[in-house]
This record gives sequence, C-alpha cells and structure tokens, in this order.
Amino acid sequence: MEFENQTDQPDLSAALDRLWMRFLPEIRERVAKIESAAQSLGKGELDTEQREAAASAAHKLAGVLGTFNLAHGTALARELELAFSGAEAAHPDAAARLVTKTSELRMMIDSRK
Repeated sequence: MEFENQTDQPDLSAALDRLWMRFLPEIRERVAKIESAAQSLGKGELDTEQREAAASAAHKLAGVLGTFNLAHGTALARELELAFSGAEAAHPDAAARLVTKTSELRMMIDSRK
C-alpha cells in the first residue's frame, strides 16, 4: 500500500516552507538566546537563568530543525544543549567554541530557503 504519491510532494514541500516562514522569527530568537549566553560565558558573566534559557532554547531547536530537513542543525543544537546543561557552561574557555557552533547554526538557518 502506497501512502503518498509523487504529486503530494510539492504540496508537502510548500506546506513545510510556509511553516518554516511562520516559525522562523521564533527560531532566530532561540539562536539569539544561545549566542547571548555564549558571549556572557566568555565574559565570565553567565548566570544560572541565562544558562538554563540557552539550554532550553537549544533543546527546542534540536526538536524542530529536523522537521525542516536540517539534521546537522539538530546535531549542533543538541551539542549546544549539552554544553549549557553540563559543566562546560562553567568554563569561560568553552565560550569561543560555543560561539562558533552557534554561528554555524545561525548560518544554516539563514541559508534555508
């Protein structure tokens, strides 16, 4: 039994594109929270609230990006979530790596059409 046929693909793609545009502002806001937390970490100013917000934002991104065929984005977001949830968030030396990962995530999101 075939559940979908080739004519359904353009409709599905168009629906995903509409959803992407609808959720893009929220996705970008989550990336901004992570960026801000990584920068605060580099300055030695990351507090618990901001760390938890970054971990939560990364968790939510990890869950949604795969839906939009951004599997690498999901992997990056999971890595960021683990970093902000664990001991790495206590080490300012990790900030540069987290900023780089977040920039990579932002570029991936911005390049999705």
